[in-house]
Amino acid sequence: MTLNETLARLRAGHLMVRDAQEWDQLSADLGRAYDSNDDELIEQLQPQFLQYWRTVTRYVLRDTFDAAGIAVADPSHPWGIARLTANGTSCEPLLCHANEAGTERAGGANAEGLRLLNFADTMIHYTDCLTRLFDERDSANS
Repeated sequence: MTLNETLARLRAGHLMVRDAQEWDQLSADLGRAYDSNDDELIEQLQPQFLQYWRTVTRYVLRDTFDAAGIAVADPSHPWGIARLTANGTSCEPLLCHANEAGTERAGGANAEGLRLLNFADTMIHYTDCLTRLFDERDSANS
């Protein structure tokens, strides 16, 4: 499977579950909950927000990643979608801006200034991760 085919299926898989506006709304609602320090709303929204992204990647896109030779594992980062591995190279698409990734915790620690990605930005980050994996795979096969 090519990178472009994988990316097309990745996008379609997520849009099959929710349209881009719904993904963006989930991100915006959770971001506002963090901005207002509304712990109750965070506890309500955060688990389902993370679960939606992770479930699509792990289950809906299972065959796509298998066909591309990419293993999918649980994320190591609290805002990670999944740990993707091919030919010994791993990456982890995140749901927040990368410069915040090391300091912001999904598990309830202070998340002041947390900026969650919208759907388009998440797809860009996913594309960057998959491009690295495909580049590594292609280099190994050369």
